[in-house]
Amino acid sequence: MEERLKKQLDFALEIDKEKNIFRQTHLSGHGRNENDAEHAWHMAIMAYLLREYSNEAVDITRVMIMCLIHDIVEIEAGDTYAYDTEHKKTQKAREDAAKEKLYSMLPEDQKAELIALFDEFEEGLTVEAKFAHAMDNLQPLLLNHSNNGADWVSHQVTASQVYGRQSKTKEGSETLYKVTEQMIQENIQKGSIKK
Repeated sequence: MEERLKKQLDFALEIDKEKNIFRQTHLSGHGRNENDAEHAWHMAIMAYLLREYSNEAVDITRVMIMCLIHDIVEIEAGDTYAYDTEHKKTQKAREDAAKEKLYSMLPEDQKAELIALFDEFEEGLTVEAKFAHAMDNLQPLLLNHSNNGADWVSHQVTASQVYGRQSKTKEGSETLYKVTEQMIQENIQKGSIKK
C-alpha cells in the first residue's frame, strides 16, 4: 500500500474513536448520552437542511466539513461541557495539542487543509464558520428541549449561560436565533433553566 493511502486509512480508523467520546447532551426522547460523532453528523445534516436560514449565502460543503471535523480533537482533548468554566480555561491548549497530533497522521496537504478548516471554525469570523457555530449551538439545544430541559436541570444551568452560548447562533442565523429564544423562554417558564 502506498504511504499516502496508508496515512489516510490510519486516520480514518483513528477518528472512529470519536464515537467513544460522550457528551453531556442526551439523545432526543430521554435517550442515552450522545457521542461526538453523532453530534457532528447531526450538525452537518442540520446545516444542509437549514442553510436557507443563514444570514448570508454559504458554501454548504465547507460548513458541513467544519461540522464533521470540529470535535475530532476531543479524541485526545476530551469533551468540554459548554457551561464548564473551569475546563474552558484549558480547552484551547488541549485542543491545539490534539489538533497537531491527530491531523499530523494525514498527508501534509490534507493536514494543512483540515487544520485550516478547524481554525476557521474556532475563530468564527467567516460566514461559513458563523453558520457552523449556529449548528453547534442549536443541535444540543434542540435535543435538550426535546428532553424537557433535563440536561439543564441536572447541571443547574442559568438563562444567562444559555443566552451567552446562543449569541453565536445569532451571528450565523437571526431566524434560528429566534427559534432558540422561544425554546429558552419555554424552558425558563417550566423551570428547566434557572432565571
